[in-house]
Amino acid sequence: MQPELIVYTGGTFDLPHSGHVRLFARCAQLGRLVVSLNTDEFVESYKGKAPVMSFDERKEILEAFGNVSAVIANSGGADSREAIESVMPDYLAIGSDWAQRDYHRQMNFTQDWLDDRGIALVYFPYTFGISTTRLRASL
Repeated sequence: MQPELIVYTGGTFDLPHSGHVRLFARCAQLGRLVVSLNTDEFVESYKGKAPVMSFDERKEILEAFGNVSAVIANSGGADSREAIESVMPDYLAIGSDWAQRDYHRQMNFTQDWLDDRGIALVYFPYTFGISTTRLRASL
């Protein structure tokens, strides 16, 4: 029997929406999905404002998704290597909106770092027309 593949994705997921639902569903098609959730402290320091929902509230919502196997804290903040290594996924999944941006630098790793660990970076189609930023602006 083949071991189950592990898929890692991360983010703040403040105000979950249909784009998140689609991302999680696509991730779960590859294997067991582990979501790395940004802490409140990191969100505030990185974005300059606190999330609408607390870490515990966001975690509870993500855990309710049937295709999310586990939710962990992104304990490294801007340096995601610690959280990634704690999971040792086969795939690191992100939205295609990152395809034209420097995701490696954003997450503080290199392609060589991923290759050394046997982690494939997978881009899933971005859901246009919905975003946490847009939802937050309408509050």
